[in-house]
Amino acid sequence: MTGAPGSRWGTIFEKSLDCVHCGLCLQTCPTYRETGREISSPRGRIYLMRGVAEGRIPLAEVVAEEAYLCLGCRACETACPSGVEFGAMLELTRAEVEDAGLRRGPAKALERLALRGALARPRRLRLLFDLLALAQRLRLDRLALALAPRAVRERGALLPRVPARSERRPLPERIPAVGEQRGRVGFLVGCVMPELFGGTNADTVDVLAQNGFDVVLPRGQGCCGALHAHAGDESFAHALARRNAAAFARAGVREIVVNSAGCGAAMRDAGRWLGAEGEALAAGAIDVSAFLAREGLRPMSGRIQARVCYDDPCHLVHGQKVSDAPRRLLEQIPGVTLVPHDDPASCCGAAGIYNLTHPAMSQAVLERKLRSLAAADPDLIATGNPGCLMQLRSGAARAGLRAEIVHPVELLARAYFSSGVSRPSRRIL
Repeated sequence: MTGAPGSRWGTIFEKSLDCVHCGLCLQTCPTYRETGREISSPRGRIYLMRGVAEGRIPLAEVVAEEAYLCLGCRACETACPSGVEFGAMLELTRAEVEDAGLRRGPAKALERLALRGALARPRRLRLLFDLLALAQRLRLDRLALALAPRAVRERGALLPRVPARSERRPLPERIPAVGEQRGRVGFLVGCVMPELFGGTNADTVDVLAQNGFDVVLPRGQGCCGALHAHAGDESFAHALARRNAAAFARAGVREIVVNSAGCGAAMRDAGRWLGAEGEALAAGAIDVSAFLAREGLRPMSGRIQARVCYDDPCHLVHGQKVSDAPRRLLEQIPGVTLVPHDDPASCCGAAGIYNLTHPAMSQAVLERKLRSLAAADPDLIATGNPGCLMQLRSGAARAGLRAEIVHPVELLARAYFSSGVSRPSRRIL
């Protein structure tokens, strides 16, 4: 028996016992839908994991390959009648794969450098985006990609335009409530969000303040560790979660609003990651859509005349079980007509950095999504995760879809501030 009680494999073994092999997860699994292979389904991967835990299967390349071919979307958890915690099992398995040294080579070294050396270090990350922005203005990025191998060109096409520095300036540490104060919340700034989606962060704190909430952005917070956990770098992911737990504890906020589905799901796992040390962080993390839907919106003076498709980020609908809240908010925007499409809760193929590490499978998964969205033909497509926003924007541009891809809170901000209402965060700069 490989899985001694209390060890990773012991935990995996215990969690695998919940699987009754019913197969209800199969058709929700993106890789199974593409390959038709049992081994590339949640049930097949659980068989591999349990086999290693029991000592029947060696921890070798086939286990490593399937652990990382999985997108980690957790759709299987929504479909599972037995409550199998597949996401937790997958993280633990990837950590074992990393410890066993089964992923090597330049690509792995570059991944580790990017995640540890840049993503978790705000100053370095800002410098890198400054350099990328300069290269884009001078069109050096196009020249570099034109001379690069095809695989690099395909990955490079996923890079979004870096916003102007003015859109990436740090937000104030506190944005006071507008009108009668209804409460006080923290806000997770994130790592990629300030650099690529600074406007979305500003929209989020402004909408919260406009709805009567003091918003606190404590110093010392940073990357949530989600991408590190997905990559099997367990210890580093937990260290980042520990830092955020301390930062928000010092700020004295009970709830922490998050506008990135992947970050929110990771924060809600902090209790499992850190035990008692992470329980307050896990209990306090809440997606901005769930928070606003629960608290209720103040009236909006603006109007958005548009047909909107909402597409569920995996780590919001499956990881956090939030589905109705974003739709309820969008329906309250004057002029918006919410239109359904056939495949809203399936993965778009972004999955953190999956579209870089597994581009072929990522594109195959995305194509299903794009066909569904194209059939609905909306004016706007709304989704609440940065990776999904970038993936859908890239795919929609390539497929010729006319829809603009936006975060739901961006539409709320347009409705609140488009008619001359000043933004709360700008009043104190």
